[in-house]
Amino acid sequence: MNILIDTNVLLDFIQHREHFSASEQLLTLCAKREVHGFMAAHSVPNMFYVLRKDFSDEERREILLALVELIPVVNIDHEMIEVALKRKKFSDFEDCLQVECAKKIAADYIITRNVTDYTESEVKAFLPDEFLDKIVSEKSLN
Repeated sequence: MNILIDTNVLLDFIQHREHFSASEQLLTLCAKREVHGFMAAHSVPNMFYVLRKDFSDEERREILLALVELIPVVNIDHEMIEVALKRKKFSDFEDCLQVECAKKIAADYIITRNVTDYTESEVKAFLPDEFLDKIVSEKSLN
């Protein structure tokens, strides 16, 4: 199963924010290869910028390098940006790029804390906790 992990979920993990536990469980599933997690290329510079308040340049590089070694990065190309710019139903351009990345990897789901931002998405969005519950229930059926 392929999932695209939104920037906010990755930041929850890195910064030990309120939703740390769910993001940690999600990344553990990725590390164990129980799911195949990916992140959009634009998530990396966005996180590098956001993390500047809490971490030095060197620390941010180390943190993000470890993360990209665990979670592969989905490249964004000209066509994806053009499609995203034309999709005016999305209120947030960055979320639209997340969808384009999810489509590129044939993601089953986008994991985000902002599910309502993805009502126009062709790829279903789940909150981390909802996705983890889904995984647990599917395992119990097998």
